[in-house]
Amino acid sequence: MDLKQTKDEDAAPQEKVTAAAEDTEAKEAETQKTPASLEKELAACRAEVEKYKDLHLRVCADLENYRKRARKEKDEVLRFGNEGLIRELLPVLDNLERAIDHARQEQRESEGLLQGVEMIVDQFLKALEKFGAVPFNAMGEGFDPARHEAMGQMESAEHPPNTVVQVLQKGCLLNDRLLRPALVMVSRVPQEKTPPPIEIGGDDH
Repeated sequence: MDLKQTKDEDAAPQEKVTAAAEDTEAKEAETQKTPASLEKELAACRAEVEKYKDLHLRVCADLENYRKRARKEKDEVLRFGNEGLIRELLPVLDNLERAIDHARQEQRESEGLLQGVEMIVDQFLKALEKFGAVPFNAMGEGFDPARHEAMGQMESAEHPPNTVVQVLQKGCLLNDRLLRPALVMVSRVPQEKTPPPIEIGGDDH
């Protein structure tokens, strides 16, 4: 064994010891952080926690809003899902009621037929009511554009201005929401009639 080989063999363990010592010192330096650096890391961790907490709250709020919208839409479908059907049936009810009014005005002797039609109308109204549809007669009410549609005006000294004095077609509510307005005639103050001019004087002949 020559001198060079002996020196190399002696240097190898020394290098390992030096490397191990440096690694140990680095780990000790890492574990011995200053209070300022620890406080900084703690603040960063807290900020991260708050970030995810806020995200969690927003997700929960969005989920609750979605549930509320879903419940509302479901309720709307249940309450107003038959709107189209009821809208189509209302003209049939209108014609039945007109037939009854016409028969009463004509004073026909077909009393049995009239009573039969009245029974049909009564059953019709009860069926509509089960689905939340309630026709309303606006006669005598003050004109309300949210419930009535004015088809014209009529002079009347017996009613205050803008009072419903004739109902051309009943309105209808569906679960307290207007399905169709009542078609009405509204009162107005009668115009004062100008008396004919008085002729003064006469024919001299």
